[in-house]
Amino acid sequence: MPARQRRLLAAAFTAAACLGAQSLALTTAGAATESTASADVVSRGVTIPAFYTPPTTLPTADGTLIRTEPLPLALSLPGLDGTLPGTATRLMYKSTDSNGQPVAVTGAYIEPSADWSGTGPRPLVAVAPGTLGQGDQCSASMGLEHPLSLNSQTVSVGYEDLAIYRLLAEGVAVVVTDYVGLGATDRLHTYVNRTDEAHAVLDAVRAARSVGGASVTAASPVGLYGYSQGGGATAAAAELQSSYAPDVTLAGTYAGAPPADLTSVTEAIDGSELAGALGWSLNGFLQSDPDLKPLAEAHLNDAGKAALTDLSTMCVADALLGYGYTKSTSWTTDGQSISDIIASTPALKDFLDSQRIGTLKPSGPVRLATGVSDNLVPHAQARGLALDWCAKGANVTYKAVVLPGVGSALLNHFAPLLTDQTDAISWLTDRLTGRPAVSNCWTMPVQP
Repeated sequence: MPARQRRLLAAAFTAAACLGAQSLALTTAGAATESTASADVVSRGVTIPAFYTPPTTLPTADGTLIRTEPLPLALSLPGLDGTLPGTATRLMYKSTDSNGQPVAVTGAYIEPSADWSGTGPRPLVAVAPGTLGQGDQCSASMGLEHPLSLNSQTVSVGYEDLAIYRLLAEGVAVVVTDYVGLGATDRLHTYVNRTDEAHAVLDAVRAARSVGGASVTAASPVGLYGYSQGGGATAAAAELQSSYAPDVTLAGTYAGAPPADLTSVTEAIDGSELAGALGWSLNGFLQSDPDLKPLAEAHLNDAGKAALTDLSTMCVADALLGYGYTKSTSWTTDGQSISDIIASTPALKDFLDSQRIGTLKPSGPVRLATGVSDNLVPHAQARGLALDWCAKGANVTYKAVVLPGVGSALLNHFAPLLTDQTDAISWLTDRLTGRPAVSNCWTMPVQP
């Protein structure tokens, strides 16, 4: 497919994604529940397909496919070379969680219709989604089928579809992970757990190589793409690749607005539009480390416990509507903020410190972008990650996205995702074609 056609295709799907064409899935909570067998999992009126329920026994090897099925893409068009932008397959694959235990992870692989314009085998990019929520209905793979899904209890928006379709238009194969516990119905999503996320991303690459009909192989160049939660996931994956997945060689990693220091991020999101993410974090921490449960019992009041239960099945839009601008002081027994409790509780402080990204040198070249006005996933801690990596001799391309700050922390965080996306994808595709990246660590003293 000529470059001009690829650009037109990308533009067409960008417009379609923004308009929500063919993407509105309307249900009523009562109807979904009444028509569902008792064994089915229903999350806020959305029936989770049986595909997402893991088997009791999992394979031994990480990245092994457990099951697959065709995945209908809501935004697709007929083309001369097949359905545009490609053929999608829903995945479930085996990974290992932060406790060293086997876990089933879901996701999707898309074989593009567009030809790869570079030399060598078709490359593969693993997309790590940004924050989608904690309800299984919020998963990125379900978002490819229903980019906008709503009923009287939940609203789910598959906003990562835009980046996925732009990569497909370049002839790049894409695998997207749902992360541990998001989609798969056997456990809660371990939101911002660096190890779980990194393993899920790297094992998605392994799984993609085994999909029937996939053109990618072990020889295919591999890139990682993620922003916000996804930026933290790709950053962690780049750090853990050499020890966890030495068979996955990284040509390049894009980490946008990575939450590298959760202590700083926790303080920033408290009282913001996305205050509900505090609940997702706490739920994830308790899922990963049950020893923390007595601390939660001691510090959370009835309102706080109810909020965590409520948020455990919410998507981003639900949390914005239900918990926007909530202060964590209203969730605690003594009126302290979650940040204050963390600072005064060694076990909690140690847990968050263990989630710190930047203690290891990442594999391959990395591009780290952060909005200078981002006060939701604070700019300073993301820039600090770049400094940490530069000090370790990593090949870092640092991009400070200069945009004026507005009154909304959510907009300050979200705007760079859109304004920097073209440059991010261009940088990543350059790495996939074999063009070397030149570190700009030497400019850090003058970079904002």
